[in-house]
Amino acid sequence: MKPNLLIVDDEEHTREGLELALEDEFEVFCASNAKEAEMALSQEDFQVVLTDLRMPGETGMTVIDLAIRHPSNPLCVMMTAYGEVDVAVEAMKRGAFDFLPKPVNLEQLEFLIRRGLRERRLEAENKHLHQRLDKKFSFNGIMGQSAALENVLEKVRLVGPSKATVLLTGETGTGKELFAQSIHQNSNRVRSPYIAVHCAALPANLLESELFGHEKGAFTGATERRIGRFESANNGTLFLDEIGEIDPSTQVKLLRFLESKTIERLGSSKTLKLDVRLVCATNRNLLQMVQDGEFREDLFYRLNVVSIELPPLRQRGDDLTLLLKHFLSQYSEENGFESPVLSGETLNILQNYGWPGNIRELRNFCENLVVLNRGKEITPYDLDPRFSLPSSEADSSEKLCKPTLSVEENEKKLLRNALLEAQGNRTKAAKLMGISRRTLHRKLDRWPELDTK
Repeated sequence: MKPNLLIVDDEEHTREGLELALEDEFEVFCASNAKEAEMALSQEDFQVVLTDLRMPGETGMTVIDLAIRHPSNPLCVMMTAYGEVDVAVEAMKRGAFDFLPKPVNLEQLEFLIRRGLRERRLEAENKHLHQRLDKKFSFNGIMGQSAALENVLEKVRLVGPSKATVLLTGETGTGKELFAQSIHQNSNRVRSPYIAVHCAALPANLLESELFGHEKGAFTGATERRIGRFESANNGTLFLDEIGEIDPSTQVKLLRFLESKTIERLGSSKTLKLDVRLVCATNRNLLQMVQDGEFREDLFYRLNVVSIELPPLRQRGDDLTLLLKHFLSQYSEENGFESPVLSGETLNILQNYGWPGNIRELRNFCENLVVLNRGKEITPYDLDPRFSLPSSEADSSEKLCKPTLSVEENEKKLLRNALLEAQGNRTKAAKLMGISRRTLHRKLDRWPELDTK
């Protein structure tokens, strides 16, 4: 359908000329004064209102005021005679999009209207996107009602509006990035950038440039200036995942930023002052790394201003049933399939499983069920062998679930069990843990006694 456009002008030949010029692209309505315009606005929704300023009775200012208050909030363009620029500027202050001098240049008018409608459309799409993000990453977007989860959410509610640096800890797959996004969405920086960097995914020589940027010629291959992630996140939030993997040189620069809120691009002596809120995450024991000399103590305390430990799935009680229902429904809808049904015995087995990969493992499990078992009832015989471990491995899994173990001890046991189940196949073991093969190799370098090869 064509957009509705209202022309308001007391000169008949002007109305007719504009209508003839615009009728191919718009459903054109005409009014000769402000009163007729008010009646038209009460009967139709308009996307564009084009009004003359000088008319008998009420002026075009009245038309602008009426249009701006209308629920459809049309794009308003004022037509003015020579020497009325000050009045037209006043119309723009009231909400008009722009103005044009009379006699109107039709090409200029059409360009102006197209530009205005395009800007309105982009604004609407941006608003819709923010609404979707607000919904997705609000506290309500994090599924669960267990006491362990509610305790974390309460901390997020408190820390969100602050400027404090946040350190998210916990096992792999517990949803650290989702919580980081929620902290950003529930902060005063919500309309500013949210930038995420996965530190372990980049070699040490590239990570520093990725974070802080570089100047042209700073090193071999630096053929042009690069803006780093810190600058891109200015006035917003920078999320550094797997912070325990950064090298000593980058640790020094990160510490400097936390102390001075300044950075320097590689190859530059110019100091840049930035306002960036840091949220970091790790599944490693940073305090133990400090004691082992692998992580700077001063940086650890700078990062550990507010520490939030995310609970593993096995400690979230009845949340598992809720999450299973949610993910099965989500993937069924995305794929256009009928959702599989879990038998009571199957649900009992899943509730007693340790879920070493946590939410990440659960999501993958649900997507697999949906794709391979459309609308089918899932019995214990349909489950992957990992859900029915031999007694010796089950005992080991039960020990693994004890909350008294440290994060590092848990991780070592998870890695050992994954390698055993994968019969030493590192690629398969990495998939079972929900990590990259490179990350698995790095962990084996740290704990060579776990390597089954």
